[in-house]
Amino acid sequence: MLLETARMLNLDDAKLEKHSVTISGHRTSISLEKGFWRHLRQYAEQESISMNELVKQIDEARTGSLSGALRSFVLKQLEDHIAKLQG
Repeated sequence: MLLETARMLNLDDAKLEKHSVTISGHRTSISLEKGFWRHLRQYAEQESISMNELVKQIDEARTGSLSGALRSFVLKQLEDHIAKLQG
């Protein structure tokens, strides 16, 4: 059953991608799964802000690791979207 489910998923989204961003004038590299980068880009476009600005805002609000905060942000956005749809 699990293998059948995995075949239905686009597991390419699980591949890590490293991106460089600038936070408060400092360049840093962040490794996240491809799917998380896609959702972060979509959110930044939706809010009409740059990826650097989005990452900066999340960085300023985080209490743990930056990559964990970015993943948590994406999950929260998706949960909020699902909640709105369920209404």
